[in-house]
Amino acid sequence: MKNTNKIWLFLFVLILMVGATACSTNIPNDSEKTEEIDTEAVVEKETVVFGDAGWDSLRLHNAIAAFILEEGYGYETDVIPGSSVNLIEGMVAGDIAVMMEMWQDNTPAFGEHVKSGTLMNLGTNFDDNAQGLYVPRYVIEGDAERGIEAMAPDLKTVHDLMDYSDLFPDAEDPGRAIIVNGPPSWAVTTIMEIKLQGYGLDEKYNIVGSGSSAALAASLAAAYEKGQPWVGYYWEPTWISGKYDIVLLEDAPFDEALWNEGSKYACEFKPEDVVIGANTEFMQNNPEVMAFLEKYKTSSALTAEALAYLQDNDAEIDEAAQWFILENQELVKEWVPEDVFTKVMTALK
Repeated sequence: MKNTNKIWLFLFVLILMVGATACSTNIPNDSEKTEEIDTEAVVEKETVVFGDAGWDSLRLHNAIAAFILEEGYGYETDVIPGSSVNLIEGMVAGDIAVMMEMWQDNTPAFGEHVKSGTLMNLGTNFDDNAQGLYVPRYVIEGDAERGIEAMAPDLKTVHDLMDYSDLFPDAEDPGRAIIVNGPPSWAVTTIMEIKLQGYGLDEKYNIVGSGSSAALAASLAAAYEKGQPWVGYYWEPTWISGKYDIVLLEDAPFDEALWNEGSKYACEFKPEDVVIGANTEFMQNNPEVMAFLEKYKTSSALTAEALAYLQDNDAEIDEAAQWFILENQELVKEWVPEDVFTKVMTALK
């Protein structure tokens, strides 16, 4: 009887041990759970922060690049507004990843940080920009469709304006002509005033500043819509240059000596290579973003077309960016891999 009891006890203990073993094979322990989670973990991408200094062409290119990065690459994006100087400091600190338009001559600090290695020049966005004195093309060539005859057929250079002062009368100062200048807060407004005085144009013309960028644009647009003569400072790319056919009057080719001699600025403005600036560390940590932006290249003309679309359709900047991508698909294909392009175009449908 005692032996029988021992046998049954042995069998009972054996059954319990087998059951416990079976249960342990079905329920993973803590270490197994941790290993499985680590294997399937997804690396989170950094947010691409753009700097916005406020002008429309920069905001447009920020929006184009952001849409492609979000829809094509899966990045989150953000925008920080500020002055060019403050935004460059933000890039140096790493708070901002990229600025899509760096006007290098206007921001010498950018070049200094590129030399130190803190910031990167990712290449040219566009280099066909211009600035100076403009007139509507119909002033020189006429416009048969609008019934406008040429008013100044021999007007080609800034100096030729001396022969056409009667064409641009100053309504507030009889007997004098008017050249419309930029807002007083702009550095270029002072440069233009000194330049035109140096050419002797102030003998016949009042060089009158605009109250704001909007007022300058409105002045040109109002004259253009009425087919009236107008001459004044403007630049490209803008919605004005995208919507209206305007002509930059010729000046002496840019020469450092002419520009600096006596600070008279006696030649055309230096051609500006507008580049994409970025924080070096961010780009090195995100090589696919850097590869995309290094291939990103547009033109003043294409930018102006998109800005004209923005103006004519009272569109938001994001709408204009998507319009640009749809209108320039072959160009966008050059910037990104095929799979990224497909994702971007799918997001637009």
